[in-house]
Amino acid sequence: MKNKQTAYIKFPLLLIGFTLCICGVRWLTHDQPWILDQVANEERLQMSFVDLFLIDGNTTFSEYLTQIYRFLGLYVFGLGFFLLSFSTSKMLDIALVRKRVLTVLGLLLISNLILAYFWIPSSHFIYVIWATIILYSFSLYNHITYSK
Repeated sequence: MKNKQTAYIKFPLLLIGFTLCICGVRWLTHDQPWILDQVANEERLQMSFVDLFLIDGNTTFSEYLTQIYRFLGLYVFGLGFFLLSFSTSKMLDIALVRKRVLTVLGLLLISNLILAYFWIPSSHFIYVIWATIILYSFSLYNHITYSK
C-alpha cells in the first residue's frame, strides 16, 4: 500500500520536473527566447518588440533580453533537475524530505501564479502553472493520506 502511495506522490512530481526541464531548455536554446511569450510581453511593454528595438539606444537590447532569458532558462532547468533528483522513491519515503519538497514546490507554484496574473495575465504559461498545480495537488493529497 505504501509503495503505491509513494508512486502517486512521485509521478506528478516527476512530470512537473520534466516540464520545468523542457521549459528551461526551451529558454536556453531559442534564438529569441522572449518571443516564446510574445503576446504577454508586448502587452506588458505596451509596444511590439519591433518598435522597442527601433528606439535609439536599444540596439543591443535584444542581446540583453537573450542573456536574461538564458539565466531564467538555466534556473528553471536547474529547478526541474533538482525536483527530478529528489523525486525518487527512496527520497520520498523520508517524511521530512517529502514535506520540504512539497512545501517549497507549493510556495513556488502559488507565488509564480500570483506574479503571472499580476505581471503577465495573458501569458499562456499561466495554463502550464495551473496544470502543475493540479499535479502538485495530487501529490499533496497522497502525501497527506500517506502520513495518516
